[in-house]
Amino acid sequence: MSLEPDLPPHLAPYRPNVGVALFRPDGRVWIGRRAGAPGPHNWQFPQGGVDPGEDLQAAALRELAEETGVRSVSVLGRTDGWLTYDFPPEHAGSPIGRAWKGQRQVWFALRFDGDDREIDLEAHPPAEFDAWRWGLLAEAPLVVAPFKQAIYRQVVDAFTVFAAG
Repeated sequence: MSLEPDLPPHLAPYRPNVGVALFRPDGRVWIGRRAGAPGPHNWQFPQGGVDPGEDLQAAALRELAEETGVRSVSVLGRTDGWLTYDFPPEHAGSPIGRAWKGQRQVWFALRFDGDDREIDLEAHPPAEFDAWRWGLLAEAPLVVAPFKQAIYRQVVDAFTVFAAG
């Protein structure tokens, strides 16, 4: 049974999650390399779980600050409704894989209003990322884990208006 009374039953086995596409004013987007994950598909945007009762935008801002240290942002937009992906079979034995079928996400497009010196991957140990760079939004589905690629294509479609060419 879901703790969210209005949640359609097909979404109940998916962990609530938020993702952030962080854009520089020039339209490039922040991409981080997941700490300890083997390449080449080990780059992604900040994302994380939503605490019970937590507002989705507040969760996105919290996750961004925890994973990157970034707090100087303006909200540009968000995706409509939940986007879902299933965890791959190799996640079945993990605590999150035993509890959930996958994740349901709402994504936020944020503009970075700060300076690169604000980025601190050690802001909230343990570090989620061990490296980062500014890249093109369109390249994100090519560098993320294969089971997340479909979601990233949807994020690209939703946020192309904010992206550099």
